[in-house]
Amino acid sequence: MDSTATTGGPGCDATCGCGSPNRARLASGEPPRSLPLLPGPGKHSVEQITIPAGSFFMGDSSGDANPGDGETPQHVVRLEDYRIDATPVTNADFARFVKATGYRTEAERWNFSAVFHLAVAADSDDIMAPAAGTPWWWGVRGADWMHPGGPHSSIEDLDDHPVVHVSWNDAAAYCAWAGRRLPTEAEWEYAARGGIEAAKYPWGDAEIDEDGWRANIFQGQFPHSNTAEDGWLTTAPVRTFAPNGYGLWQAVGNVWEWCQDWFSPHYYGTAPANSPVGPTNGTAKVLRGGSYLCHSSYCNRYRNSARSSNTADSSMGNAGFRTVAQ
Repeated sequence: MDSTATTGGPGCDATCGCGSPNRARLASGEPPRSLPLLPGPGKHSVEQITIPAGSFFMGDSSGDANPGDGETPQHVVRLEDYRIDATPVTNADFARFVKATGYRTEAERWNFSAVFHLAVAADSDDIMAPAAGTPWWWGVRGADWMHPGGPHSSIEDLDDHPVVHVSWNDAAAYCAWAGRRLPTEAEWEYAARGGIEAAKYPWGDAEIDEDGWRANIFQGQFPHSNTAEDGWLTTAPVRTFAPNGYGLWQAVGNVWEWCQDWFSPHYYGTAPANSPVGPTNGTAKVLRGGSYLCHSSYCNRYRNSARSSNTADSSMGNAGFRTVAQ
């Protein structure tokens, strides 16, 4: 589980979901057994949005790129039409998958996951050492998708919140069961832009707190005090705020979303124009969209073009996924 860390924004590790640690940075030891292959198709009930075929300029258009993330050069990408989830997969959606298959996530198999320190709900004996370089992330034993803060938390009354503590491998397992796949990075960005060319955010260029909050990010003094001015300390229901021009909810903020592609900060320089699918190999998978922990003083990855990544076996309390039709 080697990390390919690069330098991002202030205090931000470009390969770690905006500071969320990968599995190797939290603990060492033998991994659990390989994940089972699950038969499909299962019932995927998330509303679908048809994204029309077209072309767009992919990459940083506002001059806000984080050094090392590989948001440049900006380049033209052409895509065929496709169908993508209107929202991230929710706790209720993932629960149906688990009930149908008996699947256990990697956080459950490892018996720990990464939790932001202000969200921890666990006894002191279950709290592992803070992650190196990002001390606001704690490894918590018993933290998983059903216990997002640790053993003393639950997802009761959170059915419509995005599922978190799911690794890329867990998301891929859900897709295999549901007859779906994860979006490519290009598909994700095209859909997130909502038909607005070269905009900074899904709604345009207005800042996130202009005329009321437009997405779920961190407010206050990161990482010590979150004033929750937008109404949420951690995740928000997936249909909070307003959808973009294509009808996608919360493309930025709330939770990072896994994409299909391997990550490389150099890929944009050689990417094909037609339906790019990322490098052929790598050590980390792409994450897009930012999360409830993004803050202007810490990292500005709640933008259409912002990129991050993490190892495929890593899970954390601020990352989930949405899917596309095969």
